[in-house]
Amino acid sequence: MLVKTRGIVLNFIKFRESSIIVRIYTEELGLQSYVVNSVRKKGSASRIALFQPFTLLEMVVYPSGKGGLTRISEYKCSYPFSSIPYDIRKSSMLLFLSEVVARSVKEEEENRPLFNFLYDAMLYFDQQESDFENFHLVFLVQLASYLGFGITAAEEVISQVAFEAGGVKVMGSSLMQLQQLEPFLQDLLANGEQVRLPNGKARRELLHLLVKYFQLHVGQLGDIKSLTVLSEVLNE
Repeated sequence: MLVKTRGIVLNFIKFRESSIIVRIYTEELGLQSYVVNSVRKKGSASRIALFQPFTLLEMVVYPSGKGGLTRISEYKCSYPFSSIPYDIRKSSMLLFLSEVVARSVKEEEENRPLFNFLYDAMLYFDQQESDFENFHLVFLVQLASYLGFGITAAEEVISQVAFEAGGVKVMGSSLMQLQQLEPFLQDLLANGEQVRLPNGKARRELLHLLVKYFQLHVGQLGDIKSLTVLSEVLNE
């Protein structure tokens, strides 16, 4: 039986000569993997564009067995981004966040609160014209709550990261240096995107701290390849 659902593209890999296997977080079925044929043929540029990270789709799909591949019967973009593809800062943030979500979200079952959070966050992000430099930080803090390891106090993040490092330097910083980030993170927790961080250096260090926190709680998260690119783009 076909299922109508919204979906959020996470990533894809090439498959055979002109096809892809795309991972999509769906509203009705959770995380699913679909084979999509003939989207990499010459002249198919507009079709492959629909499977870029965090593209928002409306789909009619075939359900699959747990962990299995299936196919999409119909698909179209539900909301074409108006700013993200044309702003290197936004597109770099989105690439980074899609990589984190793709490695963190595993469940192959409906989770409406998580889906709505991801979907609404992308709509909001695309519509922001300014003051979005902390969006990725706020997104990670909120995502952690949906994944079951929400942050209630900055001190717990600092202590967990430092404890895991066993007293040695982590992120190139000593415990004392990490503790200097505590008031900034606490401000972020309290005020979200309204927080005013002192400079790009503090923003980058908070980002690396949050990634390390995710690595402690998400099995096999590994290194986030797009983190280096994002750090360079946001370098101030």
